[in-house]
Amino acid sequence: MMPPEEESPDGDRDGGLVLLHGPRSGSTRKGCDPFAQTQRSKLQHRRARINQQINKEMRMRAGAENLFRATSNHKVKETVALELSYVNSNLQLLKEELEELNSSMDVYQNDSESISVPMIPLGLKETKELDLLVPLRDFISEHYGEEGVLFEKEIKEFMELRQAMRTPSRNEAGLELLMEYYNQLYFLDSRFFPPTKTLGVFFHWYDSLTGVPSHQRALAFEKGSVLFNLGALHTQIGARQDRTSLPGLNQAIDAFQKAAGAFNYLKENFSNAPSLDMSAASLTMLVRLMVAQVQECVFEKMTLLRAQNDFQARLQLAQEAARVEDVYSLVHQTMSQPHMKDYVPFSWTTMVQVKSEHFKALSHYFAAIALCDCPAPSDAELLEQEKAFLQFHVTMPEGPSLRVLLQDPEERRKLGKAHLKKAIMKHEEAMRIHGLCKILRKMDILQEVLSFAHKRSLSKYSEIDHEEDFFETGEAPDIHPKTHQKPEIKSPNFSQVKVTDLFHRLGPLSVFSAKNKWYPARRVHLMRGENGFGFTLRGDSPVLIAGVIPGGCAAEAGLKEGDYIISVNGKDCKWSKHAEVVQLLKSTGKEGVDIVVITLQGSECLKAVDRKAAAMSSGSGMLKSNKENSRKSLMNSKSASTLLVWSKKSKRSKKSTYSGVPFTAVGDNEAMY
Repeated sequence: MMPPEEESPDGDRDGGLVLLHGPRSGSTRKGCDPFAQTQRSKLQHRRARINQQINKEMRMRAGAENLFRATSNHKVKETVALELSYVNSNLQLLKEELEELNSSMDVYQNDSESISVPMIPLGLKETKELDLLVPLRDFISEHYGEEGVLFEKEIKEFMELRQAMRTPSRNEAGLELLMEYYNQLYFLDSRFFPPTKTLGVFFHWYDSLTGVPSHQRALAFEKGSVLFNLGALHTQIGARQDRTSLPGLNQAIDAFQKAAGAFNYLKENFSNAPSLDMSAASLTMLVRLMVAQVQECVFEKMTLLRAQNDFQARLQLAQEAARVEDVYSLVHQTMSQPHMKDYVPFSWTTMVQVKSEHFKALSHYFAAIALCDCPAPSDAELLEQEKAFLQFHVTMPEGPSLRVLLQDPEERRKLGKAHLKKAIMKHEEAMRIHGLCKILRKMDILQEVLSFAHKRSLSKYSEIDHEEDFFETGEAPDIHPKTHQKPEIKSPNFSQVKVTDLFHRLGPLSVFSAKNKWYPARRVHLMRGENGFGFTLRGDSPVLIAGVIPGGCAAEAGLKEGDYIISVNGKDCKWSKHAEVVQLLKSTGKEGVDIVVITLQGSECLKAVDRKAAAMSSGSGMLKSNKENSRKSLMNSKSASTLLVWSKKSKRSKKSTYSGVPFTAVGDNEAMY
């Protein structure tokens, strides 16, 4: 885990970390200062500015198009057409500028002096500020019957958390911040988003690659965008690692695998996204890109771990490089699909194609040095080398038998020369494709890597090329791709970051949620009779009146089976345990006791969850199923004030005191009072 204020690659603190507010439940919430002048924050600031300009130009274009369709005046049509061409020209320039920013991979790379191939990171999605104070305050007053003003502190705390989440630091603390906000959205959804109506709040987010704005009322859009940023931040953390060391490579592999997991989770749980970056096609492409970058890191790891002068090790490196070429080739095919070709930055597509050719060249280079630099095997080694070589080529090379090939130095040199010839051709193809992209031409590191690999292969070729060679160099067969560490797609672990429901004062979610409705609270004054109050209680937080004796004190006062006790003598009892409520009742004197109860409205509450899933999928079109919203395994805290203790099932007794109680079984802790 990186320290919260680790140095950023540009030599400055990562975005100028600022503490937005103090610790809560052991968590500190930090975001980057957007005004701190680091390379990364400057880049994000420019992205935000371009996004706003694109938004403005698109509104102007929409207005002009409406006017063009509405008017029949020829002169007005000409003027509007001219304005439209001007706006479209501006939009094209802004999108090109944004594409160049998306291609600024060097900002996210590490500052090591060693040469390594740059990785492709993603910039974060931008969002507008959101003022939830009035909508949440009004909802609390209307739905929960509480004074909304009394919850302004919690609302502001949530808004501060959202503000911090917009600029997460590029380290473990930033990841935890995004995860904390995502987990709080689960509670916000349960508390304030009823299945039958919206809160009236729009969530605005910009496409991460094009800057095109989108907005939806569905909270699922907010959740999906935060998940996207979680994956994007993992890509930035992976790209910044020093991949010349084993710890750096392991951290990069872990980061890219988690990025793939976040994008894959988003693809599987959300559908009909309003922005292209969160569409199924884009997310499939991003998952494949992350897997390819993991595979590239695995190859680099192999070069560090394997002995370079060992025949078997060089064959393994050649197969690892072929595997990297294989996965990058798949990514390039995905990026070249008609619906993705015009969306993905040209520099990304070119970079992926360059890497595909580069690693194919490396696979042939390592095959050549395995054949040319390693001595012919002894009789003891021959069987093992034969076995390895049988699985090495896609098709067996032409010429002598495998045994002769491995034992005859001249035959090894001929095949090695063929592999080197193919390596040089692929190196030159990689350099040619690289030269076609203006943005990649500016990347000195990539140019150095390609040039170094090309010169190394040329040098080796001239070393083994003899003047008396009169044979025509044959075509080297392709190398069978194989890896010793298959990439994993690591889904987000939401339970890793424990959070407390900011609005827990409203009461347990089992009762006090947006999907439930209840009749107005009733204040009841009870006097203890000869046989007590005349009711039975069951459960915790809140305690339920499970049965009422006909003709008893409770019945005469108006209590009903199924009422929940929310206060006793002015003391809030929403979160009180069974024993605590019993103690309060027992401590009352002759003057009696005042209790406040609520009654849930009937069957519509029980069916609310099913309606919610249907409403979210048809109304907003973002949520694929209710499995993301119904996820109840977020946290495992023992504290009564945290999270999902309300879902715990109470023990059931086989005996029932009253057959008419609304819940068929009576708990062990039920007793008459």
